[in-house]
Amino acid sequence: MNNSIFKQTLTLIALLFGFALSAQDRGNVSGTIVLSDNTPAENISVALKNTNYSAVTNAKGHYEIKNVKVGEYTIRVVSVGIKTVEQNIAVAAGQTATANITLNESQEELNEVVINGGTNRYSKQEAVSSSRIPLKAIENAQVSNVVTQQLMKDQLITNQDDALKNVPGLYQMWGATGRAGDGGSYYVSRGFTTQALVRNGVAGTVIANNDAANIEYIEAIKGPSATLFGSILTSYGGLINRVTKKPYDRFGGEVNFQTGSYGFNRGTVDVNTPLNADKTALFRLNAATTKSESFQDTGMSKNFFFAPSFTYKFSDRLTATIEAEFFNQDATGLNLIYLGDSPSNIGIHNAADLNYDFKRSMNGSNFVTQTKSRNFFATFNYKMSDNWTSQSILTSANNEAAGPGTWLYLLANNQMSRNAWGFEGSSNAVEFQQNFTGDFKIGSMRNRMVIGGDIYHTKGYYLITYLPGFQWTFDTVDYTGSIANYNAFNQHTIQNMLDGSDSFYKGSSDYSTNSVYVNDVLNITPRLLVSAGVRFDNYENRGSYDAASNTRSGAFSQNAFSPKFGAVYQIVEDQVSLFANYQNSFKNVVNSYAGSTDPNVNGAVFKPEHANQFEAGVKANAFNNKLSGSVSYYNIEVENIVRTDPSNPISSIQDGTQLSKGIEAEITASPIEGLNIIAGYAYNDSKLTKADAGVNNLRPYTAGPQNLANFWVSYKLPENTIKGLGLGVGGNYGSESLIYNQNTLDSDGNVTGRDTFVLPSYTVLNASVFYDQPKYRVTFRVNNLTDELYFNGYTTINVQAPRTFVGGISYKF
Repeated sequence: MNNSIFKQTLTLIALLFGFALSAQDRGNVSGTIVLSDNTPAENISVALKNTNYSAVTNAKGHYEIKNVKVGEYTIRVVSVGIKTVEQNIAVAAGQTATANITLNESQEELNEVVINGGTNRYSKQEAVSSSRIPLKAIENAQVSNVVTQQLMKDQLITNQDDALKNVPGLYQMWGATGRAGDGGSYYVSRGFTTQALVRNGVAGTVIANNDAANIEYIEAIKGPSATLFGSILTSYGGLINRVTKKPYDRFGGEVNFQTGSYGFNRGTVDVNTPLNADKTALFRLNAATTKSESFQDTGMSKNFFFAPSFTYKFSDRLTATIEAEFFNQDATGLNLIYLGDSPSNIGIHNAADLNYDFKRSMNGSNFVTQTKSRNFFATFNYKMSDNWTSQSILTSANNEAAGPGTWLYLLANNQMSRNAWGFEGSSNAVEFQQNFTGDFKIGSMRNRMVIGGDIYHTKGYYLITYLPGFQWTFDTVDYTGSIANYNAFNQHTIQNMLDGSDSFYKGSSDYSTNSVYVNDVLNITPRLLVSAGVRFDNYENRGSYDAASNTRSGAFSQNAFSPKFGAVYQIVEDQVSLFANYQNSFKNVVNSYAGSTDPNVNGAVFKPEHANQFEAGVKANAFNNKLSGSVSYYNIEVENIVRTDPSNPISSIQDGTQLSKGIEAEITASPIEGLNIIAGYAYNDSKLTKADAGVNNLRPYTAGPQNLANFWVSYKLPENTIKGLGLGVGGNYGSESLIYNQNTLDSDGNVTGRDTFVLPSYTVLNASVFYDQPKYRVTFRVNNLTDELYFNGYTTINVQAPRTFVGGISYKF
C-alpha cells in the first residue's frame, strides 16, 4: 500500500470523527429486560405499541429502538408463552429514554418457552467480533455467518468441523491431522484456504478438531480481514472464530451422554456456579471425553477435553476472566490418498472410477499420533466512562504432537504405494491485545470506534524422520485384490524402522508481529452508516536456526498497511439494509528458495502479497427477528504472488495475480411457531490470472467446489400434541471439485490441452428426532441418510463416512 492511499485513509477517518449534522426531531429508547432471577432475557420482542418501532433483546437482555419521533408511547414486551408487559414512556428530541423491565418468568420457565416457542433460534443479530465494536449484523458492512449453540444441539454436533457445515460457502478440504504446526482442519472460503485459528477474537490455535463442549457459537467472518485480525490468523477468504461459554451468576448446567455407530461413545459435563454470596466470583467447567473407531478396517480416536473458566467482578467497572483449555488426543491420522503421477499417466480422472474398496485403510494396524494442547487466556474489561471501555487480553496457545504418519500414492495399473514417516514438534503462540472502545455522539450522530493494538509471537519446531535412506515408501500393492502382506504395514514395524534411521530433517519457525489499528463506524443519519479502518503491521521473521552450526538464516523484517471502508444504508430501519465494502489483506511471503545459486533469488525478501475485496449486497432482519439473512456479490483480486520466472526456471518473480469472485446467500427464518429454517448457497469463480504456464487461467486446486449449498429445517410439534417433540432434516451439496488441474504443454511451452482429476459432486442428507423438556433432552440422529459415497480434499482423495447413527440424552440442572 503506497503513502497516498494511507493518507487518504487517515483523511477519511478524520472526516468521520469531525463531521457533524444538526440535531433532528427524534430520540431513542433503550433498556434491559431481565427475568425474575435477575438473568438477562435474550430474544424478547420489544415494541412501541401501535407503531412499527421494535427491537429484539441481545444476549445481555439489552435492546435499543432508534430514530423514534418525539412523543409519548407505550412499550410492549412480548414473547411466546410469557406474560405481556406494558409501560408508558416519553421520547424527547435528541435524548434516549430508558425503560428497564423485569419479567415474572424465571430462567427455567424461559427455557421452556424457547423449547415450545417460535423464536428464530438459529439467528444471532450481533456482530461484535467482526467489527470489535457493539454493532448489529444489519449495521455491519461485512458479512459474517453464525452457527448458534441451539443449532448445534438440534444437530447433535460434537466438534467444530461438523458445526461449520452450516456455513454457506465454507468447504472442508481435509480434517485435522494432529501434526504439529498445521494439524488443524483446512477449509476453503471464497476460493482461499483458511484454518480455525481464532478464539474470542484472538489467537487460540488447536492442532486438532476443536471440541464443541465449550463453544457458545462460531462465527465465519468473510473476506480479507487483516485490518482487525492481522495476516497470521486469517486468509483472503476470511477467518473462523469460536466464541466460548462464559460463567454466569446462578447455579446450573448439563450432563450428556452419546453413543452410536463404529464404537462412538461420548460424555460431557457443563457445570456453572457462583463462588460467593454476592455473586462476584463465578466458576464454570466444561469437559468431554470421546472415543470412536473408524468405518475402515483400522482407525481410532480417543480424546479428553477440559475447559475451566473463572470470572471475578472487582467492581462495577472492572471484571476479569481467566480461562484454560486442556486437550489430549490419541488418534490415527487421515487416510489420505495422493496422486502419485498425473491423471493421464495413472489412467483415471475421477475418484468415482476407482475400483477400490474404501473401507480398507491399507494399514495393518492403527498408526497413533499423540496430540496435546494447553491454552490459557486472561481478559480484563474496564469501564473507563459511560462512553469508553478498555479490554486487555493475554493468551498463550501451546501445542505438541508426535507419532508416525501414513499416506498412499495412487499409481497406474491399479497400484498403490504405502508410505510412512515419523514426525514430532511443538509450537507456542503468545498474544497481548489491547482495545479501547468508544460509543459517543458527534453532534447528533452516533460514533462507535475501536483503537487497539496487539503483539503476537510464535515459535516452534518440527522433526521429520524418514525411513532408512531418506525414503518413505514401504511397499507397492495392487489395491483391487488380495494383499498377502497387508498386515505387514503396521505401527510396530514402521516404528522400528524409524528408530533405526539416521535420515531426518528438522525445521523451525520464529516470528512476531507488532500492530496497531483503528476502526470507526459513524451514523451520518439513523439510516446511513459509514465506516473506515486501517492497520499498521510490523512483521519480524527470525528465520531458521541451525543448532549444529549455531547459525540463523532467512531472517527479514517487513511493514504493511491494511485499510478497509464500508457503507450501510437501511432502507427500512433496523430491518433491511444495503451495504458495500472495500477490504484489504496481506501475507508476508517467506522466501522458499533460500539456498538457490541464483543471486536474484538467494536471500531475497519478497514484498507482502495483497488482496483487495469489493463487495455489495443486502441484509435483512425483519418481522421481529423471524426472518434474517444476507445476499452479496464479492470480487477479490490478489497481487504480488511469487511465481517461476518464465525466462529463468530456477528463479522467481513477484508479478502473479489471482481473481476470485462469487455470490453468497444465507437465510434463517421462523415463519410459524416451532418451525426454524437455515439455508445457504455459495457460488465461487476463482482462477489464476497471471501464473506459471501449467496453471495459468485455471481454477486453483485449493479453491474447492464451485457451488455449495446447505440447509437445516427443524420443527417442534405444537404444545397441544406432544410437547417438546421435534424433527429435523438437512444436508449439504457440493459440485465437483478439482484436485488436479493442469495445462498440458508441448516442448515449446504452448498449451495443448488440460489434465484433471475430479472429486465428484455430492448430496448428503441428515435427519434427527428429539424430545426436549426443561430438565432433559433425548436426541437421535442419522448422518448420511442415503449412504452416499463422497469425498473431500484439495490434493488428496479423502473418503467420508457412510451412514451412521448416534443417540444422546442430556440432563439439565
